[in-house]
Amino acid sequence: MTKNSKIALGCGGAGCLGLILLVIVGVVLVVSGIVPAPGLYNPNRNSNINININRNSNSNSNTNTNENLNSNSNSGSDSSSSMSDDDKHKLFQAAGITKDNDLILKVIKKLGFGLGTGTDYQDFIKAHFPWAMKNLEFIRSVNTPEKARAYVDEHMDD
Repeated sequence: MTKNSKIALGCGGAGCLGLILLVIVGVVLVVSGIVPAPGLYNPNRNSNINININRNSNSNSNTNTNENLNSNSNSGSDSSSSMSDDDKHKLFQAAGITKDNDLILKVIKKLGFGLGTGTDYQDFIKAHFPWAMKNLEFIRSVNTPEKARAYVDEHMDD
């Protein structure tokens, strides 16, 4: 066996071991819930909601209205201003675990993000992942839809 053959075998072996290690780390992150599995529900997803309202004011006329209800203001969020950032992230995380879209929207509105749009909401979402990495114990405590819903019900009016 030549020197080049030995080098090729060593590099190939190291590459295979590295690939295997990456797969194992990926599986551990998905199983532990730190990284969402592709194709499964992601509570941190960004959704845009458009509401189309069709009104028929007459039997002979039809009015189409596309109302844009995007709001960057904190109107109606007086109660959210008294919540700490940590409490906001906990409520948001628990709502996401329930997988109940109506409840998630209600929490997003409670936190002062309207329909989940705008730069304030985007900044909150960007800050949520680092928060989640530091609060895995909390996430484990509400790791089922039932536990998460109980948490949201208990803390929604804080």
